[in-house]
Amino acid sequence: MQQTAARPWAIGRMRPYPRTTVQPFATVEIDPATQLGVFRDAGGLVVEMGKHGTSKGTETNPQSTNLDSRNDSDHDQDSTQD
Repeated sequence: MQQTAARPWAIGRMRPYPRTTVQPFATVEIDPATQLGVFRDAGGLVVEMGKHGTSKGTETNPQSTNLDSRNDSDHDQDSTQD
C-alpha cells in the first residue's frame, strides 16, 4: 500500500509573522534592594519602561454546609488594583 503525502489543512491559513520592533533596552538587571527589573540601553543608562499597576484578588472557599457533604455554591470574589 502506497501512502501519499497530504498537505496539512491549515497551511493555507498561515501568514507571515508581523514585523518585529526594536526594544529600547539592551540589558535587564534585578535591583537587589527592590527586586525590580532595571532596564539599561546600550550605553548603560537606565531606560524608563513605563508604569504598571498591581492587582490582588481574593476568593472565599466554598464551605461544606449541607447534609450531603457537597460544597456550598455560595462564595465571594473581589479584586483591587492600583
